[in-house]
Amino acid sequence: MKKILTIIGARPQFIKAAAVSREISSRENMTEIIVHTGQHFDHNMSQVFFEQMHIPKPKYNFGIHSLSHGAMTGRMLERAEEVLLYENPDWVMVYGDTNSTLAGALAAKKLGLKVAHVEAGLRSNNILMPEEINRILTDRISDLLFCPTQTAFENLVKEGFNYLDNKVLLTGDVMYDAYLHFFGMRIAPPIKLPEKFALATMHRAENTDQQNNFGEIIEALNIISGQVPVVLPIHPRTFQVLKKSNLPALHQNIKVMEPVSYLEMIYLLENCELVLTDSGGLQKEAYFAGKPCITLRNETEWTELIHNGYNKLAGIRQTGIINAFNEFMIKKPRFTTGLYGSGNSARMIADALGQNYV
Repeated sequence: MKKILTIIGARPQFIKAAAVSREISSRENMTEIIVHTGQHFDHNMSQVFFEQMHIPKPKYNFGIHSLSHGAMTGRMLERAEEVLLYENPDWVMVYGDTNSTLAGALAAKKLGLKVAHVEAGLRSNNILMPEEINRILTDRISDLLFCPTQTAFENLVKEGFNYLDNKVLLTGDVMYDAYLHFFGMRIAPPIKLPEKFALATMHRAENTDQQNNFGEIIEALNIISGQVPVVLPIHPRTFQVLKKSNLPALHQNIKVMEPVSYLEMIYLLENCELVLTDSGGLQKEAYFAGKPCITLRNETEWTELIHNGYNKLAGIRQTGIINAFNEFMIKKPRFTTGLYGSGNSARMIADALGQNYV
């Protein structure tokens, strides 16, 4: 019996874990222990995902959140080490690029345990991003690396991973598995939506915590809302910044709402005209839904979306955002499938964990 210990803590990781945990639970020769670091703790950012997506209840919840990067990662590392010593799993599985990811991988590797990294090989090439540091370090110490795209796989080959003692596998993206599985369960959020609307989200500190940057984005959304109403599910931290900062007032056509569940987000994606976001995961989900995406950043790890014209890197200046919006209004891309696998990524990951690769 293979014991898998999965360490997660943030909204995107809950979505990914839903697909893989469901596959693991169907295997007679595998068992899984869920550890929730507490990085995302608000009900709408955490608990609702476990409830709606039927993720196994975490055996451990560290409740670590609202700290600086160093303090958060350090406390997670300490707690993870305690749990890993007690559980002694065959594999420690981590997802993505958060502080929870790095802490879990470091704790496991220092104890001599095998690490599997789901969503390996992504690179934004901006080393100033905390997420970039997390993903590079996690990749370097992982034994099994599951790449969601061909680009991610090639990134690792370029970095010499084919010469290291690990196994790099191109599996496709488990978020696509989740989208396909939960699509038929989508539900409308409990608000009246405009007939046509743009969907916007913002949460990255480099956007929300720098008033000039945040002000530019808000001004752009105000202008866009004059043409198409904007629905804005707001991250709790972003809401606090909006309340305290001397920022431009939101246009009346911007409909602010609490964070939505995954099933509600699928509904919004399916019914919106286009997406504006600084989220990595939502860029892909827009593609799954066949909707153009404007990324409110200067770089993205999902470069294949840019190269195929499904996504535009608008930056954080009003002019760039408005230009990208106008271009998509004039001509929307024709979507084809296949960039993120065929919906069997979770099965491939479970198969690999069940074998004796390393």
